[in-house]
Amino acid sequence: MKARFIAIAAALVIIAGLAVLYGKMRATVHASAAPPASLAQLLPAKTPQAVPDVAFEGQDGSRHSLAEFKGKYVLLNLWAVWCAPCVKELPALAKLKSELPPGQMDVVAVDVARGTPNDAKVFLDGHGASKLATYIDPQLTLMRAFGAYGLPLTILIDDKGREVARAVGPADWDAPESIDYFKALTAKAAS
Repeated sequence: MKARFIAIAAALVIIAGLAVLYGKMRATVHASAAPPASLAQLLPAKTPQAVPDVAFEGQDGSRHSLAEFKGKYVLLNLWAVWCAPCVKELPALAKLKSELPPGQMDVVAVDVARGTPNDAKVFLDGHGASKLATYIDPQLTLMRAFGAYGLPLTILIDDKGREVARAVGPADWDAPESIDYFKALTAKAAS
């Protein structure tokens, strides 16, 4: 009986040790997937959620939705011409877009001011962000759908069309470690 008790106790100690080791391995894997300090504002979602299927307008007046981008990562940025932090980060978003492998990720910056597509295009061109496609949402549909209470709001959407992270406020999108993070993220999705 004593030998059996010792064997059971030893088994429990081994199982507890393996559980601790497994927890440390999971924490290490999770930590390695965490955004770098330059993206401290980008907070992972507790549970990825499907993004709302709402429409916004392109430069030529055509209707678009986030469903069009399914199959690749999307960094959706809601901005406005009157938002100083938004304007400041537009060139960084444009640089990030130009550094990413085509077809694996897109940066979709949507002007939620009350202007026209041409107003937004002129503004982007004049502020060092001409590499960004022009999208507008003057009805604020995206802001309502994502529960935005301030700008800029940036949503990271995975290749399955789910919100996986969000940044409320500006971030350093074009820092070398930020670019490396998004390249690694999209490389995992491509493999």
